[in-house]
Amino acid sequence: MLHTLSIALLPTLMIVAAVSDVARMKIPNWLTALVAVAFFPMALLIGMPMSEFVWHVAGGLILFVAGFVLFSVGLFGGGDAKLLAAAGLWFGTAQTMPFLIATVTFGGIMCLAFVIWSFLVFTFDMHGPGSGERSWLKQMMRVNVPYGLAIAAGAILAFPATPWVKIG
Repeated sequence: MLHTLSIALLPTLMIVAAVSDVARMKIPNWLTALVAVAFFPMALLIGMPMSEFVWHVAGGLILFVAGFVLFSVGLFGGGDAKLLAAAGLWFGTAQTMPFLIATVTFGGIMCLAFVIWSFLVFTFDMHGPGSGERSWLKQMMRVNVPYGLAIAAGAILAFPATPWVKIG
């Protein structure tokens, strides 16, 4: 049962976060807190060595700072920054890069799709073909992307390579 829980808990919580972000453009604080807090009893239950535990907390703190910077410059929402840090606890420093690479890759594809979609909607539906280029550019700068979906996808894609999956 512990093995099943170690495999299912983080991906399930990340799916719930992604659905919430896509549906409402909001990741609830209770959900992000649950992702972060659930790490601690799971680490205890699997008998994670203290040295490894410290590296997991360090990974979460590093991603918290990175998320805060991205939030400060307007590239991330607050919920995205908190979810990134909470998921970082589960990956630690050893698995942070695969997690970030998967997140950025999926996020880039998703952002490109949003830009193309926005171009089509704003250019053809709202302004008619070839009119209002400045207005379109202004609107494009305001497009909100549910980046929680990219964070969840990155976490789920990177998760199988973590020690959590190899516990049993």
